[in-house]
Amino acid sequence: MHKIPVTVVTGFLGAGKTTLLRHLLQNPQGRRIAVLVNEFGEVGIDGDLLRSCQVCDEEDATGPNNGPSNVIELTNGCLCCTVQEEFLPTMQQLLDRRQDIDCIVIETSGLALPKPLVQAFRWPEIRTGATVDGVIATVDCEALAAGRVVGDLAALLEQRAADDSLEHETPIEELFEDQLACADLVLLTKCDQVEPSEVARVEAWLKQELRPGVKIVPCQRGAIAPELLLGFNAAVEDNLGDRPSHHDHHHHDHDDHDHDHDHDHDHDDEIGAIALSLGEVDPRSLVQRLERLVQEWEIYRIKGFAAVAGKPMRLVVQGVGPRFETFFDRPWRPEEARSTRLVIIGRELDRASIAAAVGAIG
Repeated sequence: MHKIPVTVVTGFLGAGKTTLLRHLLQNPQGRRIAVLVNEFGEVGIDGDLLRSCQVCDEEDATGPNNGPSNVIELTNGCLCCTVQEEFLPTMQQLLDRRQDIDCIVIETSGLALPKPLVQAFRWPEIRTGATVDGVIATVDCEALAAGRVVGDLAALLEQRAADDSLEHETPIEELFEDQLACADLVLLTKCDQVEPSEVARVEAWLKQELRPGVKIVPCQRGAIAPELLLGFNAAVEDNLGDRPSHHDHHHHDHDDHDHDHDHDHDHDDEIGAIALSLGEVDPRSLVQRLERLVQEWEIYRIKGFAAVAGKPMRLVVQGVGPRFETFFDRPWRPEEARSTRLVIIGRELDRASIAAAVGAIG
């Protein structure tokens, strides 16, 4: 059975995690997303998204071990749940329902270290059912431009004091360094509050702090395309190569591109997707080629399936920034063409150069 891709979202209080999640749940574009948060209320889910029962009657709202379930179903097919006590039971509740879920997003407390959470996905109870697809750090551009790593330090310290489970000794700057060290992609929020020259200065500083290949994407009011944030459930995206990003059309007609776009439009108009087909591949050499591409181009995410010579199984390929993961998900069906299909999502990509570098056909 397929593994569910998990996106971990880090960032301090006020950096825009909640706004991002709310936007995602209001614009899932047909994906069934499970969001795991510290508190339901934090996400501020709109009433019309909640099922009319709110949190079902107690006797119905039981988890697999007959304890109360902390999963809320939303009307758009998404789920929302809280980590009340332990992370593992909540994840197991979600994995018990993995036929109903395309991807999981976990919002960490801004003060929790991301690395132990990522390592938890190696536990035997989790690793067969879920995989960390990417760690996304939300970073407050306005605060960094003013020389602070967090917008509201008093609120952050209050949050720290209220939570016994947090590491109280670590300086805030060190926690921020840890978030950046773990990140596969950085969303720079509140850029609209800062002069463009200041945004450029903040981006230049951040680049020095990040691993090579980790990209920075400006993001306003949480409006970012879901395909940039989320992995894909290989079981439901069989027509991946047939439907590149809906932003793709912007790349075919540059004359239109500069006309009066409504400024509240997605803010990611320049982001596009390239779909490529290859024959059978050697997984290691394919990933090496893709890693080189990510260094050279503004590529945010790569996803697809590969045909491996001599293997009856289809290989899932997922990459966010410099992080790549591959695993076999299911046997090729008799009627399927055994080909490798990739979608590369990024900014200002040149199709011919990228196809040549990957060794694509046609």
